[in-house]
This record gives sequence, structure tokens and C-alpha cells, in this order.
Amino acid sequence: MDASPLEIARYLNERETTSRVWDLKLVDAGPGWATVRMPAKHDMLNGHGMLHGALIFAVADTAFAYACNSRNLASVAFQASVVFLAPVMEGDVLEAHAEETAGQGRSSVYAVTVINQRGEAVAAFQGISRTRGEPVIKFNNED
Repeated sequence: MDASPLEIARYLNERETTSRVWDLKLVDAGPGWATVRMPAKHDMLNGHGMLHGALIFAVADTAFAYACNSRNLASVAFQASVVFLAPVMEGDVLEAHAEETAGQGRSSVYAVTVINQRGEAVAAFQGISRTRGEPVIKFNNED
């Protein structure tokens, strides 16, 4: 028996205290992809009145994490970068969609697009994952 990508993403999401604090929600997940959503709230703004870039990175990174662990192989970020394309203001709702674009051996590359509620791209993120060689969710018959 193995866990589905959505079950794995839910498992990870339930263990993240940051997702609860930021009201970051799992939308859906499948093999090699995941989508999450997060509102831009007042306590997330920087000194310019825009969503802090670290939180834009975080929503993209979370989608990336769920996508790269979706096959029940524990994986971590090896490298990640983001390009901020447009400001995010209080009240905007971000959606990040991560998708695997290439993989070889223990490493895979993921592209994440972050859009606002109007469908406008606000950030592009690339992440490279490295599999740790163990399952995310262990079942009773696994050591």
C-alpha cells in the first residue's frame, strides 16, 4: 500500500505550524505537482505596504515541497530561487502551482508559478529537490 500524492501533501501540511499561522491552504496535489493558496494579510506586509517577499517565496516553496514529496520519497530543497514580477497587496489571494519539469536520479527540478486572484503572475520560482532515500509516510510493513 502506498499513499496518494494528496494524502502525502495533507500529511505534510498537518505538521506545518507555519501553514496554520499564514492561513496557507493545500488546494490539490498529484504526481509531481501541487497547488496551494494563501491570503495576503495586514500582518504580512513590508514597510512599503506590500506583501513581504519572504512570504511570496514561502507560498511557492510550500507548493514545491508538496510536489517534490508527492511520490512518497522524502525530498528536501537543494536549491531555490524566485523572481518577483508584481507587487502583492493586502487582500490579494495568492495561488502557487508547482510542477516537476525534469528529474534524474535523486534530483528533480520544479517550476512554480504564483498568481493572484485575478490570474496575474506575481512570481516565478524554480526549485531543485534532492530525495533523501526514505518514504514520507511509512506503513506498518515498512522498516
